[in-house]
Amino acid sequence: MTAAIAGLRRRCLWMPLAAAMVVLGVAPAADAQVFDPKTFTLDNGLTVVLIENHRVPVVTHMVWYKVGSSDEQAGESGAAHFFEHLMFKGTDKVPPGAFSKIVARNGGRDNAFNSYDFPAYFQNLATDRLELVMELEADRMTNLRLTPAEIEPERAVVLEERRSRTDNNPGSLLSEEMMSALFVNHPQRRPIIGWEHEIRGLTRDGLEAFYRKWYAPNNAIVVVAGDVTLEELRPLVEKHYGPIPRGPEMRRGRAVEPPHRAERRVVLRSDRVRQPEVRRLYLAPSYRAGASEHAYALQVLADVIGGRATSRLYRRLVVEDKLAVGAGAYYDPLSFDLSTFGIYATPSRGVDVAELEKAIEGLLDRLLAEGVSADEVERSKKRLVAEAVFARDGLMGGARVLGSALAVDHSIAASEAWPERIRAVTAEEVSAAARAVLDRRASVTGFLLPEAPPAAAGTPAPEAPRPGHAGEGPGPG
Repeated sequence: MTAAIAGLRRRCLWMPLAAAMVVLGVAPAADAQVFDPKTFTLDNGLTVVLIENHRVPVVTHMVWYKVGSSDEQAGESGAAHFFEHLMFKGTDKVPPGAFSKIVARNGGRDNAFNSYDFPAYFQNLATDRLELVMELEADRMTNLRLTPAEIEPERAVVLEERRSRTDNNPGSLLSEEMMSALFVNHPQRRPIIGWEHEIRGLTRDGLEAFYRKWYAPNNAIVVVAGDVTLEELRPLVEKHYGPIPRGPEMRRGRAVEPPHRAERRVVLRSDRVRQPEVRRLYLAPSYRAGASEHAYALQVLADVIGGRATSRLYRRLVVEDKLAVGAGAYYDPLSFDLSTFGIYATPSRGVDVAELEKAIEGLLDRLLAEGVSADEVERSKKRLVAEAVFARDGLMGGARVLGSALAVDHSIAASEAWPERIRAVTAEEVSAAARAVLDRRASVTGFLLPEAPPAAAGTPAPEAPRPGHAGEGPGPG
């Protein structure tokens, strides 16, 4: 163990270090600065991003890798998520389980998360502990020890996580089934955590190959946000990350989703369901895939339809008609491939889900026929841009925004220009985006329902909800 780690272990402090950012080495536009990041790239290909924030002597340090569950080989679902756990299991320098203990004793907090496109490992802590976490992260980037003694107990942890968060949660099961129904060819149809039987089948050799293939400096981004300058940061990065050898050049080749020609419907019944729900997922473009010209307008559309208490869905279904106790919409364009546009509603007591679905269809039909108004678009744009301003107040917000963007090859320049691009969206563009994406032929509708009571002898079992009036034709488009 190096002197830096040994000395810091003796100090028994701990505090959060959470900074996240990734960059493609593109300088931000001079007139569009949300986080005003500074970037540089090491000779081994590691991209480094700094977001200075000197309000308090704290930093966030994040490492992002350009690999997610959608990059797994067929039959090996869950490998990317497994590594979110295995990265804490130890190296020759740091014993298994010691990583988080070291961070904690130095007043910090650490954790990790992953997605279809990337994992991110982060720490939040005092600025004078930054070198410590750099040394720790650089060590496990290349020296992770994958032995059966470490893999097998963690496999049991992952399986228990799947049971508790998915298998025992009807809402999570419905989400899993809907994604599997929506994507017919792309690996997003597989759950991020993996299928149970494939988690059980992951081998040490396969996990080792995954690690050696994807975990390398030229496939990683280090983001630091907080009370540190570029002049202070660069020597630390070069000292700890610079010596790591460059890995193989990676290209993310994924199966392409074919055109969709038929809507899908998924009904999940469970005796654990106490509150029914109606959901709808549409296949949607992202910043870099599909009809990406609609990406900014779709963000405004999601806010107009269901982003707040005055949105169309909430106002009509909850406030006016009292058909639902909650309703909303969401869309995230930060995906390496296609994304999704989602709508959801929870019926009020005594309201049948078929009636609620019909009301949703009526609202969407009117939206597609009449479009959106300039006034509601302007209100949504102001709200969205205000959120970007507030994101500058904390350390984690900017780190996550830029980190996730760059992990899917969306440039810093585009991220910094986001407020201007949102402000430029017109009502006509939002209406056009709605007509392009809200197509029933590229959607899956899900119903979360309580288990039906046993039918009396000679009584037919109740049927699953049928499509509303808008589902009788092929849908818009």
